[in-house]
Amino acid sequence: MDDAARAGWVSSSPRAERARRAAEVLRRDIAGGAFADGLLPDERVLGARLGASRNAVRDALALLRDEGLVVRRRGVGTMVVAPWYGHGLDRLEGLAETLAGHGAVTNEVRAAGRVDDPPDGVAARLGLAPGEGAVRIERLRRLEGEPLSLDVSYLPADVGGAVLGLDLAGRDLFALIEEVAGQRLGRAEVTLDAVGAGPGLAGLLGVAEGAAVFAVGRLTRLADGRPVDCEDIRIRADRLTFHATLYRGAAERRGSGP
Repeated sequence: MDDAARAGWVSSSPRAERARRAAEVLRRDIAGGAFADGLLPDERVLGARLGASRNAVRDALALLRDEGLVVRRRGVGTMVVAPWYGHGLDRLEGLAETLAGHGAVTNEVRAAGRVDDPPDGVAARLGLAPGEGAVRIERLRRLEGEPLSLDVSYLPADVGGAVLGLDLAGRDLFALIEEVAGQRLGRAEVTLDAVGAGPGLAGLLGVAEGAAVFAVGRLTRLADGRPVDCEDIRIRADRLTFHATLYRGAAERRGSGP
């Protein structure tokens, strides 16, 4: 960080703005695993690291505590409340595949069965004929026992009906679909947004009402192009971060130069 930026953090910007900017940096550091032991340095060290005043650092930590990302423990210091896990947007993987090595992913199956009238948008995305039913599966996903996401999936009736007889609680849905369909998944179209958790969702995910959660919409297709899984996912933003490697053109993708 250059001297001009440091000066702006210390004196020229309003105090609330200085705190917000410091909180943004600390939030990224937490998401990137910069504090491997979960303990943040003291305010003096953080101030030197950020080029910010102790007041700005103190206010930034208060913002992160309000978000539920850190907690102050007497005699210990400021601790990260829960680890953040990375999910690549450039890979088509189930949650258990993505988080392999980070702990056990379990699924609480809240609903699973045939619906005769799926939402119009779902029917259109799955290419269902008028009056053609679907299978709806709702699961609360946990990592090491802690709530992580609420997933609602709609599948075409032929695929979904067969999936209902398999282990929905113990396996990723992607693997079950491939087993039933007899072919690999091919690609998915994904949208990502941020929303505030309403009372019901907040209770299920174990977050405060109004807390930010990721809203992910995903339409997954088989290798032959058939749409087979239309998902609406709500993910705790304090436990998962998304990342991707992006390329500007064909030359970069081939690794032939800048």
